Amino acid sequence: MKIYISADIEGVTGVTHWNETDLEKRDSAAFREQMTAEVQAACEGAVNAGATEILVKDAHDTGRNIIASKLPKEVRLIRGWSGHPFGMMQELDESFYAVMMIGYHSRAGAETSPLAHTMAGSIVYGITLNGRNASEFLLNSYAAGLARVPVVFVSGDKGLCDEVNSLNSNIGTAAVKEGIGSSTVSIHPEIAVARIREGVIKALKGDAAKCLIRLPNDFLVEITYKNHFDAYKASFYPGAVLKESFVVRFETDNYFEALRMLLFTI
Repeated sequence: MKIYISADIEGVTGVTHWNETDLEKRDSAAFREQMTAEVQAACEGAVNAGATEILVKDAHDTGRNIIASKLPKEVRLIRGWSGHPFGMMQELDESFYAVMMIGYHSRAGAETSPLAHTMAGSIVYGITLNGRNASEFLLNSYAAGLARVPVVFVSGDKGLCDEVNSLNSNIGTAAVKEGIGSSTVSIHPEIAVARIREGVIKALKGDAAKCLIRLPNDFLVEITYKNHFDAYKASFYPGAVLKESFVVRFETDNYFEALRMLLFTI
């Protein structure tokens, strides 16, 4: 059984401030360790459930956060960014049995995390996909759907887990914290690790086919930028239209083209 794990840090238990997500800040050291521990727990759960091969994408910021030596030997780790439109799902293809997302977070504009954002939070206010406010989970679960690989388990903040359940209630979740204003209320790091490990085992022993995300026939992407000049520049991407001074619109019947557009305009 071949498993794919995409890992972020803003949804890791305890993480509350941007300094805790930045490798160059002293505050980040403990949370890099916890990100690694939560990914390690997911990998251990997968191995327990029968996984023989696991590919992990370090999908936060530089892509160089996870401490490789602490992962099981069945794991291969993708560090850095290749520039492929799949981004946080780099190297995912139909050969995988299932996808899991660890340390994911609430979408841009949500009130459920002080670190809520979608993709480049310094550039965009938010992204909508077919009128729905898009999280990184939504964008990446559609990428998994494009590859016809089910997303069976997600960990992160409660707001994100509620979104996951609203999209497909068959997907297993582990909420390791809750955002309240600019604060978080987090469970103990060891409890988070245990819940992730147990949740992964349960998810992989269930019916993965029920977790497959079905893609719509058409895709309407709208990006709201923080600066009007970024929107103006992005509007020159083939097929993109400047809808308003801060908003770019793009339509396609091919989700890969939507991902390609996001890659080159954000």
